Amino acid sequence: MELTRGLVVKALAGKEKGGFYVVTGVDGAYAEIANGKKRKLKAPKRKNVRHLQMTSRLVDMECVTDKKLRSLLKEYQCDARSLH
Repeated sequence: MELTRGLVVKALAGKEKGGFYVVTGVDGAYAEIANGKKRKLKAPKRKNVRHLQMTSRLVDMECVTDKKLRSLLKEYQCDARSLH
C-alpha cells in the first residue's frame, strides 16, 4: 500500500510516537499529518515517511473536520490499546 491522503498512520518516532494520525498530504519523502487535537487540519505536522507505520484504514477527506477526525482516531486508539 502506498502512502496517500486520508490514510491513518501510526507515528514511530519523535514527540508524536505511538499516536495515530491521518495523512493530509504527501510531498516526496515527507508527509503532513494531523489528529484534530494538537495538530489541526489547518496546521499539520511535517513528518518523514520512514517514521510512519501505515494502517489499512482510509478516511474520506472531503468533509472531515477536526472534531470528526478526533472521534475517528479516538476509536482507533481504543482498538490499539485492546490489542496489548
